[in-house]
Formats: sequence, C-alpha cells, structure tokens
Amino acid sequence: MAKDPAFLFYSSDFLNGVADLTMEERGQFITLLCLQHQKGTLTDKTIRLSLGSVSVDVLSKFSKDKDGNFFNERLNEEIEKRIQFTESRRNNGSKGGRPKNNTKPLGLAKHNLMEDVNENENEDININKSKCTFEEVYEYMAIRIGKENAKLEAEKFVNYYTSNGWKVGKNPMKSWGAAANNWITNTKQYAKGTTSNQRKLDKNELENLRNYNYIHSTSYGARDYDRIFGGTNEEHKLYHI
Repeated sequence: MAKDPAFLFYSSDFLNGVADLTMEERGQFITLLCLQHQKGTLTDKTIRLSLGSVSVDVLSKFSKDKDGNFFNERLNEEIEKRIQFTESRRNNGSKGGRPKNNTKPLGLAKHNLMEDVNENENEDININKSKCTFEEVYEYMAIRIGKENAKLEAEKFVNYYTSNGWKVGKNPMKSWGAAANNWITNTKQYAKGTTSNQRKLDKNELENLRNYNYIHSTSYGARDYDRIFGGTNEEHKLYHI
C-alpha cells in the first residue's frame, strides 16, 4: 500500500501551538511533522541531516519513545484517525457502499463531501432526529471539539434541551445535529471571552491561557481563567509548556 500523502492540518491549533516559537522555529516544527508523517518516529540522525540544529523549544513539542526517537502525539492521533476513516470507506465499498442518496446530513449536497475524517465518521447516528441521547451527541461532538470538551458540552446540551422540551426558541427541534453545530459554534465564541462583562487578562495571563489550551487541546477563554488557575484573590502561577 502506498504511503498516505496527507494528514489533516488544523490551522487554529497550529497557530496556538507555535505562538511561543520564532518564524524559523515554526519552519523547523512543520518540517519535522512532515518527516514524521512520511518516515515515522525521528532519530537524532534524521533530524540532524534534515535540519541541522533544532531549537530546544521545537523539540519540546515532541515526545520520545522507548528507543529515544522523537514523535508528536497529536500527529500520531490524526494519522490513526485517517487510517480508520480510509478503512471504514474500504469496508463500505466491499459491501456495495452506502445506499444512493442525493443528500447527506444537514441537507448538504453530496458533491460537497470532502475526504475528511471529521465528516460523517459516525454513519449510524441519525442527526436529523428531534431528540438524541448523551451518547449520540457526545460521539458527534467528540470528533469536532475533542473528547474532553465533548463530555462537558454534550451533557450540558442534553440537559438544556431535555429541560425545555427539545425546542429551539418556541419551535420543536427538527434536527439535533443542526442544534449541536450551533451549540459548538456558540461555545467557541463564548470561550474567546467576547462578552462585555469579562475582565481583561494581562499579557502574562493571556500567554498562560494559550499554553494551557495548547497542552490540553482546549479552547478556554478569559471567563474560565480564574476557575482554572485558582481565583482572582490568588497569585497566578505561570503555566509553562
């Protein structure tokens, strides 16, 4: 089987992750990611022959395996997701494929479907129902905002709509998938601290929050800072990468 020529690249995650790197270091980082994708774990010799010297800050983005070789954990996860996605499509093809249909979930035309492991991974989930279980919405959100965020947001989503009778505004919900997408969008927007009643974080606090979000793959904003780091009456400790 030919080597997979691509992997999913999340521009927002990348920019957050390299906020503490110089432009030269960012070039080193993305080059090492590409090398890992094509060659597997990286030996000191591979890194040295490809880039010469690499900064300590760049290497801190990589872990070491039992043989002392370098690898980026997030890239390994994305590679595995893509393998599973490709395998699922291959299995579907061997069974004759999915039933022909002119639309896909949320009413988007089939010709707009791109090869993306985040799209339609969970084909057994019917997102056009008016109600859903925690397990369904968690599985749906997990591939969009990560498992840790999905646990919290799925629980809040189900609790909220269960309490209001599964209504969007005054109207009965038609598609919980569409409502979940709106929930995710609103959650990300709120997490950025765009509301006017939030205190502004200083430069050190903003850097602290960026580091925390990068390490834990979260998207917390100013409103969450005091809860995460101990409260406004305590001296904040710097969260180093």
